This record gives sequence, C-alpha cells and structure tokens, in this order.
Amino acid sequence: MAVAVVVAAGRGERLGHSRPKALVPLLGRPLLSWSLEALIATRPLRRIVVVLPVGEELPDPAEWGLPDGAWDGTNGVRVTAVPGGAERSHSVRAGLAACGEGPPQEPVLVHDGARPLVTPELVRACLLGVAQGADAAIAAAPMTDTVKEATAPHGSASGTDLPRVARTLDRSVLWAIQTPQVFRRDVLERALSQPDDVLAAATDDASLVEAAGGDVRLVPAPRNNLKVTVPEDLHLAGLLLAEVRSSHVPISRDV
Repeated sequence: MAVAVVVAAGRGERLGHSRPKALVPLLGRPLLSWSLEALIATRPLRRIVVVLPVGEELPDPAEWGLPDGAWDGTNGVRVTAVPGGAERSHSVRAGLAACGEGPPQEPVLVHDGARPLVTPELVRACLLGVAQGADAAIAAAPMTDTVKEATAPHGSASGTDLPRVARTLDRSVLWAIQTPQVFRRDVLERALSQPDDVLAAATDDASLVEAAGGDVRLVPAPRNNLKVTVPEDLHLAGLLLAEVRSSHVPISRDV
C-alpha cells in the first residue's frame, strides 16, 4: 500500500484567474478534481491528502463531479485535506505529516493538482519504480526541442541586450520532469527535514533527494501529462480531456 500527497495550494497568478489555480474550472469541474479522479482509481493508494490554499476545504464530492463517498474510503482510499505552506516543499511536508504514521519503506506519491491528465497507469508505473528498489521514481518526458544554454545579457557591440547563447545541450540526455513523483517514506522524510530556506529553493522534491545522493529513476511519461500554468495550458488541457472523454474509455481501476 501507499499514500499520496496532492499539492494544490498554489495561487496561480500566471493563470490570470480570481480563484486558486487548483479550483479553476476545467470542462465544468475544478482542475484538481481530474487528478483526484485518477488517484482514487488507483488501488494501491490507501490515503490521499490534498494540500489546499488556506481557507479552502474539500466540498461534497458530487460538487466536483465525483461519486458519493469518494472521500470516505468507499473506493478503498480515504481523502482528506490540509492547508498549504509558504512554498511547495513546505506544503508537501504538511501533507506527508497528515498522512499519519507508516513504515519506512512505504511509497509516498507526490502529485501536482495542476496536472489533470495523469492516469492510473502512470501512477502505477511510478509506484513500481520504488517497489523495485529505487529511492524515488519520477514521471518524465524525453526532450524533443533543441535546448540552448544562455548567459545573462550584458550588451554587445551592436547594442542588443538579448541573452547570448553559450552552448547547445545534448537533448538525447535531457528529460522534462513531471509528477507523479514517488519516494520511499524515509527518504522523503529526510529530504523534507532540511531548513526552510533549503526547501524554498528546491524546484521539485526529487531534487532534494538527488542532492542527498539518493537513487532517483525516471519513468517515461507522455508529454500530454502537462502542468497548467498559463491560460494557454488550460485551453490545451481542456481539448485533450475532451478528446479522452469523447473516446468513451473509462478510467481503468486496479483490482
């Protein structure tokens, strides 16, 4: 069995919406609800803790288009919520604490509530990576664009203040990191026990484990497991979800 922390406490200023990002409507439902639907359908998860903006609470699941009893363990998983912290890693730490006690080897899944296209299949693949012995297994997509490293602009003889290309990176070894990210509980607890300023500087939880010398493995994931950050992302996510729904293929459920 495993537990999950869904990070959904972001304000989402870049999305240009008055509501917290996780609660912005997507196809008539809050953005967050799509991730929760996929996680609830994943049988190995015994508990899901949703980290919400301060002052927000989980409503009746029917208000989010989810079945009655979705929060109370009817489907084998209990869903609860806690308020988030100042930074992402602080929110993960709060969510993990709310999961309660567990064995050191228990898998802990961390997922961004702003990635609505996650699937139970991808969740299971990440869980499997830790079950096979890794300290962490994280969803990632191979880079397909050419990526260049640039220096900060310092002007030039021509007067331009545009960044100057320093080198072109080898995209064959570059991956775009996503969530879910799954960790052994003891590994994640140690990573999150660091000072607040260290947590605030972390771009994701896996980077904290990497810095401590942990064994972090990549789980190939589709590029459409996108994170909604700006209005264009929300529009694209809506198109992709509408296509999935029109195919009439139900979310698979572990048995």
